[in-house]
Amino acid sequence: MAAPPLPCPGVAVIGGGPAGLMAAEAALAAGVAVDLFEVKASVGRKFLLAGRGGLNLTHGEPRPGFDRRYHRGGGRVAEWLDDFDATALRDWAHGLGIPTFVGSSGRVFPTDLKAAPLLRAWLARLKAQGLRLHVRHRWAGFEDDGTVRIDTPQGPRRLEAAAVVLALGGGSWPQLGSDGAWLPWLAGRGAPVQPLEASNCGFEHAWSPHLRERFAGAPLKPVVAHWSTIHGEARHRQGECVLSEYGLEGGLLYAIGADLREQQRRQGHALLHLDLLPATPLATVEAALARPREGRSLSEVLRRRLKLDGAKAALLRERLEPAALADPVRIAAAIKRLPLRLTATRPIAEAISTAGGLCLDGVDAGLGIRALPGWFACGEMLDWDAPTGGYLLTACFASGRHAGRAAARHAAGAATLP
Repeated sequence: MAAPPLPCPGVAVIGGGPAGLMAAEAALAAGVAVDLFEVKASVGRKFLLAGRGGLNLTHGEPRPGFDRRYHRGGGRVAEWLDDFDATALRDWAHGLGIPTFVGSSGRVFPTDLKAAPLLRAWLARLKAQGLRLHVRHRWAGFEDDGTVRIDTPQGPRRLEAAAVVLALGGGSWPQLGSDGAWLPWLAGRGAPVQPLEASNCGFEHAWSPHLRERFAGAPLKPVVAHWSTIHGEARHRQGECVLSEYGLEGGLLYAIGADLREQQRRQGHALLHLDLLPATPLATVEAALARPREGRSLSEVLRRRLKLDGAKAALLRERLEPAALADPVRIAAAIKRLPLRLTATRPIAEAISTAGGLCLDGVDAGLGIRALPGWFACGEMLDWDAPTGGYLLTACFASGRHAGRAAARHAAGAATLP
């Protein structure tokens, strides 16, 4: 027996994260009815979790520098930002009664740093505008006849809508709803997809038991990373990272992760060099280590003369063999350029975000899926990539608005999809 219909006279949005909610808002503003379907018992769960330590809503970096943060799909993301950039996002938040400020790092936060008040105000406004919200409703793919199945608390239903916006996320934090199950469903209908891969994630390095037990969780700050791009160009960047039980993690790794992942794909590992004392020239380090120790241990010399101790000193000892630890020149060289061989990224489920997904050449200018007329996609399920710092969230909002507007235009003149 065929599943009973689940009618949606306008736009059906599947996924209740920031991209999906923004798509719903854009379609409602165009005068089209919207039903939003969310697999969990409430919307915005990943958004709330990401904001638990302070919601980084966007970034104050001006364009076009802002656009260059997108490692994949930067040209397409720029089109979305032309319509809804970081300034527009801050104005939008202010319209919800949520003022923002720019922190010392350029990151933009709500003044109370919290995600929950913004989400509550947003949902209240969406419902006042007529949003029909359906929680515990999961898209379960296509039936053999091409109809769309939605699993509901009352059993399977057949979705009927004038347009569909997919905002299903990537594959990170699957316990919050974004599990990537949609990839084979879209691929089966002819949409081009790429496998999901971890982004904004930690990288693995095999530490000794001593380093893991004594220093897992210790910060390394500040340090300068040196690495090569996929084109062999030498790059460097200052920042902070953390020694983890499995390797390294933190903002510095997230910022350069796209190049490190490409190295791993091409040669099976990524090579990273860390400058442990970025404010101290090599000549100064060499001179400090060349002076007689006067009975002091190497650890004491490093601490007293160079202020190098704790996790940084332990990392230095980890990477240098005994002969090198007796040579001041080799120690100095390692302090300024310590080589680390990163063997893998951490699993997708642990990552902050994912790259891969629905290829951008598989969607048109309005983010309509070329293989599925009347279907649109937005947010992290599209194959673009960016570091943390507000760039991810901004593109999710902007793409949702872009897709929602296009879906509303389609729905206004379209018959109901099967």
